[in-house]
Amino acid sequence: MNEDLTHWQEGNEEYLAAALAWLRLRLAHIAGSETRGEASSAGFSLFRQKSPASPKRVTDAQVDQAAAAMADAEAMEPPPALPILGQRFGLSRFEREVLLLCAAMELDTRIAGLCTRAQDDPNRPYPTFALALALFDDPAWDVLSPERPLRYWRLIEINQPAAQPLTASPLRADERIVNYLKGLNYLDDRLSPLLVPLEVDGDNAELPSSQRAAVETIVRRLEGAATAGRPPLTQLVGPDSLSKQLVAWQAAAALGLQLFRLPAELLPAQAAELETLARLWQRESILLPIALYLDAHDVDSTVSAEGGTQQAAPPLHRFLARDPGLVFLDTREVRPGLGRDSIVLDIDKPTPAEQQAAWADALESDADGIPAQLAGQFNLNLTTIRQIAPTVLVDAPEDVQDLGDRLWDACLARTRPRLDQLAQRLDPKATWEDIVLPDEQISLLRQIADQVGQRSRVYDAWGFRQKMNRGLGINALFAGESGTGKTMAAEVMANDLRLNLYRIDLSAVVSKYIGETEKNLRRLFDAAEDGGATLFFDEADALFGKRSEVKDSHDRYANIEINYLLQRMEAYRGLAILATNMKSALDQAFLRRLRFIVNLPFPGPADRKCIWQRIFPPETPVEGLDYDRLARLNLTGGSIHNIALNAAFLAAQAGTSVTMPLVLAAARAEFRKLERPVNEADFRWRELDGVT
Repeated sequence: MNEDLTHWQEGNEEYLAAALAWLRLRLAHIAGSETRGEASSAGFSLFRQKSPASPKRVTDAQVDQAAAAMADAEAMEPPPALPILGQRFGLSRFEREVLLLCAAMELDTRIAGLCTRAQDDPNRPYPTFALALALFDDPAWDVLSPERPLRYWRLIEINQPAAQPLTASPLRADERIVNYLKGLNYLDDRLSPLLVPLEVDGDNAELPSSQRAAVETIVRRLEGAATAGRPPLTQLVGPDSLSKQLVAWQAAAALGLQLFRLPAELLPAQAAELETLARLWQRESILLPIALYLDAHDVDSTVSAEGGTQQAAPPLHRFLARDPGLVFLDTREVRPGLGRDSIVLDIDKPTPAEQQAAWADALESDADGIPAQLAGQFNLNLTTIRQIAPTVLVDAPEDVQDLGDRLWDACLARTRPRLDQLAQRLDPKATWEDIVLPDEQISLLRQIADQVGQRSRVYDAWGFRQKMNRGLGINALFAGESGTGKTMAAEVMANDLRLNLYRIDLSAVVSKYIGETEKNLRRLFDAAEDGGATLFFDEADALFGKRSEVKDSHDRYANIEINYLLQRMEAYRGLAILATNMKSALDQAFLRRLRFIVNLPFPGPADRKCIWQRIFPPETPVEGLDYDRLARLNLTGGSIHNIALNAAFLAAQAGTSVTMPLVLAAARAEFRKLERPVNEADFRWRELDGVT
């Protein structure tokens, strides 16, 4: 391969030397000047020529002889760069000669002086259209047209000062084109700041069957459309960019193309700048075997009042309308109206079975069921799996349980960052021993946790995933008064399942701008789909309230948000917990879509006594607490927690243990905070032979 390239480079240089020799003779001939040898003059050339010692006038025979030498050099196989470029861009012979004249200024310093003499003007040491029309045979006036290849593809540049005729304006060849003619074929440096080569480790490029089928479809469709000239746009639809990048890279590699990534956010808004970018990229796609991965993943359509979608950002549409060659469009949703045929493919993450196989392959063993556990909980793409496994295996212990724990923690850490921007992460510390609820509620909570742990078996091994496309997640509503343990119950389950717990920050999600709330919620749910988090919607009635009758535009858009939430909640595949103390305020459509509803009751005396007995940590010094007396205080678990904490601070200040007087003092303050009536007799404590 290198020998062939070297041979071609040598042949290309011989052709350029012959072409420059012919061009110098043409210029000298038209100038009618006497030259030394082949129109040599002071200066240098990239191509050394032997010159006779005696000066002589250039004759037609010399020009014809040089033209024949150039034609002989052009007969090489594959052809030199100039004929190849002319063929690819549809240049006429005259246009090729004009381009050679402009490029020669960079390749041979003698050309400037010859241009001066040929134009009989010392102020014009440069090529012009007027010179080209007089210099070459079969000139065509349409070479000046901006629609002809030289100007359309910006192979040449025109420096036209004010009031100067176009025909007399200086011309120069584009730097990228000059280097191409010299045999240097690389990406235009004006595109380099915007484009990044999309590379994939060849050793890890193997795709699962579900994604490999998409690659085969793309390759088959693009090869079938190759004869039509304009390739269709390939829209890769879905929330997972890494999977789409793998598919696009495989398809491009199968077609022998290098893939470059361009974030859609970098597309210029100004029409002239966008046109320049599109023209340069389209030119590069003709000069190089390349394809474009246009990342519009975060340039989303917004939900309109009719529930449809509005047009995407105009720069994206205008860029694609310019026919920029073979493009893979990374988009969350199908984008209609792009002005060209499209291949639309939904690209999902590998199936749970394929993820399990990927884990087993990365770990080089089944590792006592660890791949099944990870694939059952986390929904990760191949790239993420192949990145996590080696980092853990570098110093992995021989103990399988420890290996599984470390892999689990690595998956949790990997799925965490995207959620931190939209939700508050809670550190779940409560356990089943800490929560006090009636047996029925405890049973429901354990059932929820068990379903999360057994999802892989039921959905995949037992085939339910094949019969369902919605409702694959597990969602629950915790309803009860403030302080009855809704947050603690969520903590208990997250702790038991070893998952991150995120409380949704409504201030970061809800926006006054139309469509922004839906966009934030989509980002939130998409991030949580990776499986490493439990979503906890506290005060859910504020976000999941009832739809109202439409009286104005505000009602209309509010209902659209609720409609979107209904659909997204049903499609969500993770664990979502809603908490409310106003169950009646929730939309009935939500209640229908919830798998579990756990009503957390106000604790009775027996439950309150149990809470009091468990509320103080073992390290806290307590003395003489009457739990039966404390249980008579009609309080929720949240209020009991506040009292216990305040009593501990009172004891620390007094330098004593936590005693009944301190607890009752804290209880009195809690009652007043809640604006509940205070009977002072209930908060007095006398110790007399153990009788109160």
